[in-house]
Amino acid sequence: MQVGLTGIISEDILKFVNTKLAPQEGLEVKVVTFNDWIQRNTALTDKIIDANFFQHRPFMNNALKELKINLVRLNLVSLSTLGLFSKSLKSVNEVSDNAAVTITNDVINNDRGLRVLASNGLIKLKENTKEFVNQTDIIENPKPLGIKEVKGVQVVRDINNVDFIVSSAQIALAEITPQSMGQETAKDNKSALVLVPLQG
Repeated sequence: MQVGLTGIISEDILKFVNTKLAPQEGLEVKVVTFNDWIQRNTALTDKIIDANFFQHRPFMNNALKELKINLVRLNLVSLSTLGLFSKSLKSVNEVSDNAAVTITNDVINNDRGLRVLASNGLIKLKENTKEFVNQTDIIENPKPLGIKEVKGVQVVRDINNVDFIVSSAQIALAEITPQSMGQETAKDNKSALVLVPLQG
């Protein structure tokens, strides 16, 4: 069984499964790494992989609409929280006026990134807004922060160009050794990573 993923923690989980659990079921799990978030779903339709392990339920639901492919969610496996990471700042109290921050540009994780900034007191969002917020929903930006949006896999690489980033902890820790300034608090398991094969 070939499983596509990105992130050192996800890879460690699958390595554990492959050595401790898969043999009991007569399975062998092979990890296929991708640097692009779209490819990990299209690779299913191209039969390059049998399943992927990188997305949570909201991201998968959005992919169903945008890519028009039949994905199915299996077990919830792990919770991947977003955090604020910097090479120079140790806390949100050190964020200066006109500081630059990079967040992900896809609809789902852009929403999460902005909510992390809000929950850490850096911006304020409209209340009772639509399901997914974007920068037009910011009603207060007192610093004011310069919020840069890039593709998810490029966020970590941008840490040298901005004051801090909003990133998955597992992706950040896989590529750099930044200082954590804060993180999101998961109120439910909607952001838990799931194992996803192609339906049928």
